Amino acid sequence: MINARIAAAETPPIIARLSRLAALDAPAMRLLDAAIADAYPMRARQELLSEGRPVETALLLLDGWAARVRLLVDGRRQIVSLLVPGDVIGTSELPDPIATSTILALTPLSVCAAPPRGASAALDLAYAASRACDEVYLLAQVTRLGRMNAQERILDLLLELYDRLELAGLVRAQGFDVPLTQETLSDALGLTPVHVNRMLQAARKAGDLVWTGKRITLNDPPRSARELGRNPLKLRGA
Repeated sequence: MINARIAAAETPPIIARLSRLAALDAPAMRLLDAAIADAYPMRARQELLSEGRPVETALLLLDGWAARVRLLVDGRRQIVSLLVPGDVIGTSELPDPIATSTILALTPLSVCAAPPRGASAALDLAYAASRACDEVYLLAQVTRLGRMNAQERILDLLLELYDRLELAGLVRAQGFDVPLTQETLSDALGLTPVHVNRMLQAARKAGDLVWTGKRITLNDPPRSARELGRNPLKLRGA
């Protein structure tokens, strides 16, 4: 069942996000409504996809957070990318696709099977735009880990999450919920939890953000984006 917060919202995050990625017509909306009606829960730490195994069906993430992860032989974990409400998981143009990474639930989730490719031209375009976004986020992660210092990594990731959650209609008054531990953030940023804590404290003192409980408010996202040199997401020409 979809989380009560999502059910009470005017527009579910998945519909809000896909509608902003492509113009969804009435048939596409009917397909999404039918898919959402068959939503089911998943437990935290449960695998949605397993690296090297067949992708049985693409999924729509309705509520909760997940992550693409790579595990090293000694148990170390790298979070390759975070997945938030409104994301599409496992779509592919290949027949019989194989998962290229493990996708793990970080929190309890609500998911549903995505309407299949070919059922709606509008949805196919939204899926293609979603995959293009995933590529942008992956390239951003490569840049964060390869060239940014610790302070830049944290702020850049939070700005990305701000943009993504805003696309799904989940930002209010420049704030958004982040149900992640500092250990999880350390796995995403290639830092130790202690270092993450220090950099968050520094960002607070600099006036970049307010973190209360599991909610983050960015005080001036456009200014922070300019300082980092972040450009607005653009997938197609004008």
